[in-house]
Amino acid sequence: MTLPAEAAYFLTLRERMVESQLRARGIRDQRVLDAMLLIPRHEFVPERFRDQAYDDHPLPIGYEQTISQPYIVAIMLEALELRPSDRALEVGTGSGYQTALLAQLADRVYSVERYPSLADEARRVLEHLDCTNASVITGDGTLGLPEFAPFDAIIVSAAASELPTALLAQLAEGGRMIIPVGGADYQELQLVRMIAGEPVVSVREACRFVPLIAGPPEEAEE
Repeated sequence: MTLPAEAAYFLTLRERMVESQLRARGIRDQRVLDAMLLIPRHEFVPERFRDQAYDDHPLPIGYEQTISQPYIVAIMLEALELRPSDRALEVGTGSGYQTALLAQLADRVYSVERYPSLADEARRVLEHLDCTNASVITGDGTLGLPEFAPFDAIIVSAAASELPTALLAQLAEGGRMIIPVGGADYQELQLVRMIAGEPVVSVREACRFVPLIAGPPEEAEE
C-alpha cells in the first residue's frame, strides 16, 4: 500500500533519524529503535516546529518546557531495559511523545504532568494514536503515583537536585529508574536499580533538562 505523500515524507525523516542519530551513535536496543521509527514525533510538536521534528535537538512545546532531543530519549529508554510486561511511571509528560514510546515498550504506562494544558494536549494526541495503555494524570510528579505503585521502570524528564525519595519508594524490587540529577550548571543522568531493597546508582551521560518542580499543578503563561 502506498503511503500518502506527507506520511511518506515523515517516515523518511524518521528512518533517517533512527539510522543517523540513534543507531550510528550506539543505540542498540532494537525495541527502542523500532518504537522510535513507528511513533510520529511530528504529531507531538507545535505546528510551527513540525519541519524540525526529527532534527537532532530539543524543541519548545510551551510553558518553558521542551520535547527532548531524540538521542537523549533513546539513551534513557535503552537504559531502562523495558520489558513488554513492565508497569512504567513517567514524571513529566510534556508533549506526550515519550509517553507514546513507553506505551510501545511496556504493558502499562502512567504519566504525570503538572501543567494541565500540556496534559490535555498530550491526552488528545495519544488518543489520536490509539495509545490505550497510557494514562496521563495532572499532578505533582515529585510525589509519583503511589496508588499505582510499585513500578518496574520510572523515567523522569526533568532535573532533580537529588534523588526523590517518594519515587525511590515506588520502585519495585529489580526495578530501574533513569533521572537527570544536578543544578543549572551541571546535570548527569543517573540509573538507579533497586536491589535487595536498596537503590544502587550508576552515573551515565551528562545532560541538560528543565528543573523538576514540586508543588500542586498550576497553569502558566505560554
